[in-house]
Amino acid sequence: MRKWLLLLLFISFPALAKDLSTRLGVGYSNQFGLDDDLPSIAMRYYPNGEYGIMGALGVDTTEGNSRFGAQVKILKIVFKEDNLNFYTGAGAGLVSQEKSGKNNSGFDLSGFVGCEFFMPGLENLGLSFETGVGVTSVDSQVRFRTIGDHPLRAGIMFYF
Repeated sequence: MRKWLLLLLFISFPALAKDLSTRLGVGYSNQFGLDDDLPSIAMRYYPNGEYGIMGALGVDTTEGNSRFGAQVKILKIVFKEDNLNFYTGAGAGLVSQEKSGKNNSGFDLSGFVGCEFFMPGLENLGLSFETGVGVTSVDSQVRFRTIGDHPLRAGIMFYF
């Protein structure tokens, strides 16, 4: 009897989670593990309701302090709420930074959990928060770090 009541309860109140299946988002991210910030253009695509792919590209050609970063992330939505998706994922990227006239290249890896929040009335605008761990290696120097990114770093996306 309890099973039927629970089933009836779940059927009567359908979930209103944000479905991003086959949606493409374009926006901003700033998550490279370089010494200086490197804002980047970012895109997210969800081929289905469970997984997403994110790519970010940042370029700064400042004389004597140029920087470059390209990053790919895999996202797995693990929990859905009204106007919020909680996810986990991993990212990998290539980074380059010029210091003292020398250009140093390396990689940036991260593992994270996060959530993307959608404000009522702005259903296509996603604000992300993320936390996790990362490692960046540039010019034989390895940097381990914890990540705690707010929307101006983790990303703001507009979904089409």
